[in-house]
Amino acid sequence: MNRPTHQPMVWMLVAALALAVLPFMLGANAIDKLTTLFIFMLLASTWGLLAGQAGLVSVGQQAFFGLGAYFALRLVDGGWTAYPALFAGAIGAAVVAWGLSFFVLRLKEGEFAIATWVIAEVIRIGVMLDPIVQGETGTSLIALNAVEPELRRNIGFWMALGSLTFMLAMTAWLLRSAVGTATRAIGEDDEAAASLGVRVTPTRRWVYVLASFGAALAGVAWLASAITFLPRTNFGVQWSVLMLFMALVGGLRSQWGPLVGALLLFVLQESLGHLGAWYLAGLGAVAMVFAIWLPRGLAGLWDDWRARQSTATAPPAPTAVSSSTSINTLSRSSTP
Repeated sequence: MNRPTHQPMVWMLVAALALAVLPFMLGANAIDKLTTLFIFMLLASTWGLLAGQAGLVSVGQQAFFGLGAYFALRLVDGGWTAYPALFAGAIGAAVVAWGLSFFVLRLKEGEFAIATWVIAEVIRIGVMLDPIVQGETGTSLIALNAVEPELRRNIGFWMALGSLTFMLAMTAWLLRSAVGTATRAIGEDDEAAASLGVRVTPTRRWVYVLASFGAALAGVAWLASAITFLPRTNFGVQWSVLMLFMALVGGLRSQWGPLVGALLLFVLQESLGHLGAWYLAGLGAVAMVFAIWLPRGLAGLWDDWRARQSTATAPPAPTAVSSSTSINTLSRSSTP
């Protein structure tokens, strides 16, 4: 009976193993582009979990994207080797997220969004004051220059792919657990969920820390590929804007929708990025169309199409009024 539950994870692992051999088959340019795509997907999936499932609309996840890389730089300066320092940096950023959660999770909706952005800016300014970063000039993870360029490129690819696989597996496991049901219920109506016995703040803390860890993994994968660290780039609010775009267009409430949104963003960036300001205006227009007319994103369109196909092929059935929200699921499970 448990096989269907684990089947998506099995296919995910098979796909990851198949993709892992691509560096031996493709050129350097293709590997660089795929690494960027995986980082986009990682960011989109974590923001989709945070905002789409738990209802936490953060505009400050770039704080953890930059902090993971900064901590890695500091560890290397302290004598660590580069790649262990990168992973340790991501863990350090998750620890910071855990500490911040005791403050930010007390805030509601707009207050939470503004506070996360302000905190991200404060962290960016603090990092710029560190002499090793050299202010706006930034610095580089020079230790990676000792690694042969092709090997360094491949390791960056595997880091991005492995981090994406790990986060998707963790998200799939979380959403299939009791914590996942509670998370979706909180995203629908946190007060109703609390009235049914859901521990709102601890549940959100799990999601917030996991999403922040995913953003930090994306940040260290970016540093491993780019080598350079620029505070205005690594802590730039554009990362949160891109996360919002990918999750909104793909489908906030879907686990896989943000990945589709990331793929769409990647295609648009590769084909229209040279247009500069017009490209950015186009992204804004697309996001507006989805926010107003297609709030469930591409995943919602796909679900609607499948429902119409099922209705067209299925025999007539008695009309029944039902609801399958997570709030109702919790309500039924709590009824004696």
